[in-house]
Amino acid sequence: MTVAASLGFPRIGARRALKFALERHWAGETDAASLLDTAAGLRATHWRAQQGAGISHVPSGDFSLYDHVLDTACLLGAVPPGYGWTGGPVSLPSYFALARGARGTEAERDAGIAPGLPALEMTKWFDTNYHYLVPRLAAGQRFALTENRPLALFRAALAAGTRTRPVLLGPVSFLLLSKTTDGSDPLDLLDGVLPLYARMLAELAEAGCAWVQVDEPVLALDLSEKARRAFVLAYAALARGPTPELLLASYFGPLGDNLGTALRLPVAGLHLDLIRGAADLETVLAAARTEQWLSLGLVDGRNVWRADLRAALATAQRVATARGGTRRLMVAPSCSLLHVPLDLAQETALDPEIAGWLAFAVQKLAEVAALARGLDEGEAAIRGPLEASDAALRARRASPRAHRSEVAARMAALAPAMERRSSPFLARRYAQQARLGLPVFPTTTIGSFPQTAEVRRLRADLGRGALTEGQYDQAIAIRIAEAVRWQEDIGLDVLVHGEFERNDMVQYFGERLHGYAFTKHGWVQSYGSRCVAPPVIWGDVSRPEPMTVRWSAYAQSLTTRPMKGMLTGPVTLLHWSFVRDDIPRETVCRQIALAIRDEVADLEAAGIPVIQVDEPAFREGLPLRRAEWDGYLRWAVACFRLASAGVADATAIHSHMCYAEFNDIMDAIAAMDADAISIEASRSRMELLEAFAPRTADGGASYPAEIGPGVWDIHSPRVPEAAEMAALLGRARTRLADWQIWVNPDCGLKTRRWEEVRPALENLVAVARQMRAGADAGPAEPRG
Repeated sequence: MTVAASLGFPRIGARRALKFALERHWAGETDAASLLDTAAGLRATHWRAQQGAGISHVPSGDFSLYDHVLDTACLLGAVPPGYGWTGGPVSLPSYFALARGARGTEAERDAGIAPGLPALEMTKWFDTNYHYLVPRLAAGQRFALTENRPLALFRAALAAGTRTRPVLLGPVSFLLLSKTTDGSDPLDLLDGVLPLYARMLAELAEAGCAWVQVDEPVLALDLSEKARRAFVLAYAALARGPTPELLLASYFGPLGDNLGTALRLPVAGLHLDLIRGAADLETVLAAARTEQWLSLGLVDGRNVWRADLRAALATAQRVATARGGTRRLMVAPSCSLLHVPLDLAQETALDPEIAGWLAFAVQKLAEVAALARGLDEGEAAIRGPLEASDAALRARRASPRAHRSEVAARMAALAPAMERRSSPFLARRYAQQARLGLPVFPTTTIGSFPQTAEVRRLRADLGRGALTEGQYDQAIAIRIAEAVRWQEDIGLDVLVHGEFERNDMVQYFGERLHGYAFTKHGWVQSYGSRCVAPPVIWGDVSRPEPMTVRWSAYAQSLTTRPMKGMLTGPVTLLHWSFVRDDIPRETVCRQIALAIRDEVADLEAAGIPVIQVDEPAFREGLPLRRAEWDGYLRWAVACFRLASAGVADATAIHSHMCYAEFNDIMDAIAAMDADAISIEASRSRMELLEAFAPRTADGGASYPAEIGPGVWDIHSPRVPEAAEMAALLGRARTRLADWQIWVNPDCGLKTRRWEEVRPALENLVAVARQMRAGADAGPAEPRG
């Protein structure tokens, strides 16, 4: 009989219950017991929901208060010194200090946490918009099992009436996703973690656990021979002890040249992502052991479109035929449903036509259950779901709203010259300096200021009709004027209007573009309590009218200092959306780029001298396999340039990128041809600047333009001292020429409080001023 399985479920709960519970706890409004009670209630609710949807293998251990990689580090005792851990379970104050940085609270002092410690580095989870915290290890690291949490959760679920399949991040992936402080190879620590995994598995087996899902997503990456050997050694060692049946799960792409390694491992089952890794299937059918279970990831766990149930069932039937029946088959989503919203049933205001094309986590589990039943009992048993799926697909393909002739005409008229600035960077830099008159180490922010409860309430009041448009606009204008005046007072060089009118950097633009749809409750977790509601790109994209010009022009009218116009770039607007899957992603991105190009032109015409086109998602769109990078980078760079290259030399184009490894895409970043790029660099202690190359003998650098390495980690609530910022800038000066460096926070300040923003930016401005004495002002005016 086919097993219907789930690899993971959204953590945040209905109406973002986890987010608000966390933020109440961090604000001191609730104690640890209250937070843990909320978490336990959410876990139990999620177990029941999955079981009620017809799922036989319900996961436990997929829930996290902040991040599952951090959970694994704490489970294994991989806690750096100073964070208050001396043995046993890691306390909540220590856990949150690792996640958010130490704030000097009474709870932290009681836990023995050193004041001022930064949070662990944060980076993207593969090519998704989820962020994980990077464990910090060192050669000779000593590991210790702080508690067998997978066992505790298995028992808790069992007591609540659900027999679960515990989920563990596998030992090889855990190590390869970590960083060492001394440059040693994390894989050299494998012998230290394997006994802890063996102990957890043995205790689970003793407790009656039948299956454990071991996630090894690094199998979808390019791996060294050493890494492949590590897999063989690790799973051979685990197989020597008593364990439940192990399901090895990888996802996000084909295993490719790692497939042979995976098939040789002594595990009872292998999960295949057949949405992004369908190329593996034929090899698996030819080479998998007959006694090995196959888990077929037939429902897309990363996008919101309804499955083509008939096509998915045909694939499952073909596998069953090749395997001689369904006895050792599972049907599942392609990956954890962490990456999709919870329940489409909450979207009562969504356009009914578009809603009929969609499926969220609850609906996807129903699709999984239907496929499992259809595989066992035949198509007749699921005639209703099959016919509904067929009807939705026909309606979507035939909808005249999705394809627009005017967009097709603009796409047909695209020319290479539209992707080129009129002059090289140094000529533009001189023109911009003549216009802006900025000092060395110019200061700015990334764009947004705090979205206080009052600002959010204004937006909510407008939405429910308690404020008129005129009243709302007046309130926003007041806040912009206050922000501009305050920035002038503290001495920032390039100002921003603060984005008080914006809800989200993608949603705000998507709501003003044709082809986008928005949900009310379609939240997904980005990190910790940070949730986003990605829009759905369902049709051709175009810009009906200007989106940002009014407020940017108003802000510029209040000051003689340069104002920066703030836009989200086409690559990010693509990647941070649920993208239509009926045309190539590159085509969708070019449509968006044309819309942003129109907005850039209107901002320039309105007198805005600096226009920032943010691309924080640029790198996360990279295919997982390096062989496929060039194709993606070519069209991603082209789309950025299409959006930004239509301006005059004296108009500065800036961009911003989030946590990422830049070393391997430096040529592409340079090819974007932005005049300045700001990056998140403080958590890595400017390590990311290594990608931009050390200074050469003549004071130049391999990266040709200007860079703003963040000196304030805005993802942590702590306020850095001026000396800390100065030290970071000092590190930056060893890697970059003085004239290249902008001084700015890591990211936008939307999630911070004014009580943090004011002193931190005052420190930032003071440090920049101190650095200016004797600094190198840069290349002279070009001649000839």
